[in-house]
Amino acid sequence: MGILQRISSPADLKKLSGEELEQLAKEIRDFLVEKVSATGGHLGPNLGVVELSIAMHRVFTSPADAIIFDTSHQSYVHKILTGRMEGFDNLRQQGGLSGYTCRAESEHDWTESSHASAALSYADGLAKAFEIQGTPERNVIAVVGDGALTGGMCWEALNNIATSKERNVVIVVNDNGRSYSPTIGGFAENLADLRMKPFYDKVMEQGKSTLKSLGWMGERTFEALHAFKEGVRSTVFPTEMFPELGMKYVGPVNGHNLKAVEHALRYARDYEGPIIVHVVTEKGRGYAPAENDVAELMHSTGVINPKTGEPVGTKSPGWTSVFSKALVEAGKRRDDIVAITAAMAGPTGLTAFGEQFPKRFFDVGIAEQHAVTSAAGLALGGLHPVVAIYSTFLNRAFDQLLMDVALINQPVTIVLDRAGITGSDGASHNGVWDFSLASIIPGIQIAAPRDGEALVEQFNEALEITTGPTVVRFPKGNLPEVIEPLSVLEDGVEVLHYTDAADATEDTPNVLIVAVGPMATEVMAAVPTIEALGVGVTVIDPRWVAPVRASVLALADDHDLVIVVEDGVVHGGIGALIASAANAASIDTPMRNIAFPEVFPEHATREQLMDVFGMNAEGIAEQSTQWISELFGELATTED
Repeated sequence: MGILQRISSPADLKKLSGEELEQLAKEIRDFLVEKVSATGGHLGPNLGVVELSIAMHRVFTSPADAIIFDTSHQSYVHKILTGRMEGFDNLRQQGGLSGYTCRAESEHDWTESSHASAALSYADGLAKAFEIQGTPERNVIAVVGDGALTGGMCWEALNNIATSKERNVVIVVNDNGRSYSPTIGGFAENLADLRMKPFYDKVMEQGKSTLKSLGWMGERTFEALHAFKEGVRSTVFPTEMFPELGMKYVGPVNGHNLKAVEHALRYARDYEGPIIVHVVTEKGRGYAPAENDVAELMHSTGVINPKTGEPVGTKSPGWTSVFSKALVEAGKRRDDIVAITAAMAGPTGLTAFGEQFPKRFFDVGIAEQHAVTSAAGLALGGLHPVVAIYSTFLNRAFDQLLMDVALINQPVTIVLDRAGITGSDGASHNGVWDFSLASIIPGIQIAAPRDGEALVEQFNEALEITTGPTVVRFPKGNLPEVIEPLSVLEDGVEVLHYTDAADATEDTPNVLIVAVGPMATEVMAAVPTIEALGVGVTVIDPRWVAPVRASVLALADDHDLVIVVEDGVVHGGIGALIASAANAASIDTPMRNIAFPEVFPEHATREQLMDVFGMNAEGIAEQSTQWISELFGELATTED
């Protein structure tokens, strides 16, 4: 039996010898490659924190000492060490382990959200709570990495953490130089300088007097110097990384040398007050396909061949690739187009634009708030910025979009990838809130393309709008089949289907279905079942869902029931927007809405969640049938 099979809790780690720990690290890496290649997940980040995770659980006592992972996609090793190894067969799958920390899974998991740069604020609050409740000896360990320190919340938290000289907050900077791609910005450059010039060099330059002044003579001093001599980039000498804040600093530490990491963490554990431990790690460590993945080091993968790292199965063209090509073409036509990413150029489709137009491409780090307000500045300067982010991260930049862009009517286009239900990444990555958030902004125009052709058309239309901000949103995954409209109304609303009126009578109810964006595919599949009830069905795609187009209201007034189908949250979504506009126009047609409920769903595939919440073709037909029956009673159906 291997070492890994003997680990059921962090306490088991403390019984292992140095040789056994090294073997354990190897077994964990093999286990991660085997399991994540079968399910998909964040492979590269977790391969990089194996030794760090082992050391933290040997030095600290979880859960009494709170270990908080920023974004927590690098918590797989933590899960393994806290008794959840068996759950990896269903990682990120319905009913299986979450890909992030999850309070329902284990007492060792303190948080759940996978949004970056929040760990230090959690840590600040927890340390204050421990102090108030009379347990100030408890440590709070915040693991910050993968570019999270480029986010503004980290700096707001640091400003507060530094005010206490007694609260035990250990900030572990997991420095792999990456987020999805190489980390940028002044702080990243500072860390790079520290990597290139360890504190050992400063000690050698300053001489023996420095050692005396720091009070670190004797055995521990020579231990540290010997470690440097052996190539272990670690030190027990605290120095001021941020003199203005007074934060103590330990490092750089070789994050793959267990002795060095444990040594630094024990010092940090015993230190009274907040302290930074700078750990240098390699993303994708120990797995050649990840180490050779120059672009992302296998930050996140689908199902792969564990030997080669190659994706399993064929991959159809996706929404992101269509947008990426459209953006490059727009950049060729217009030299005022600029693009902004928040540390995810590849996942949001901006890499090609950045390569072709490097002077018009800006990666601002994991800082969506700054990205949007910086875009407003670019627009004020006469350019048309395109800010491409995941839908879920628009939540973080709402104030900036509202007050810094829309208030002054700046032409900024926000492109939201992974809109609607995303699935396996869980509750905090589902992009179901963007309609509800963005639609309340005065003057904003929101496009919801139903397929790849519509995406190109509506993105280019957005670039022509100069009166204020625009949003173009699309889901995760492969493109659906193109749906050609039957007709186009004056204001751009497209009619996708209408029932032949030859068999209709004056008493035949007519149902208007407003299919928002990619939900048109599911709606069209449900139409035959609904028509079989003996009702007339008209399906429209509003294309631009906000503000509500006049023809949508005119059609609503001309039908007996309106059903809005959208992949946003039901509260404050497009259905609510249309209902509000209809009410203002004194239209009393009954209106119903099929949308995402007000819940935080567990991780599952997009298809599974659509099925659970009745948002697939079958669910749309079933819910529509119920409403039609309630409003119109039993209708004569078509003969078999």
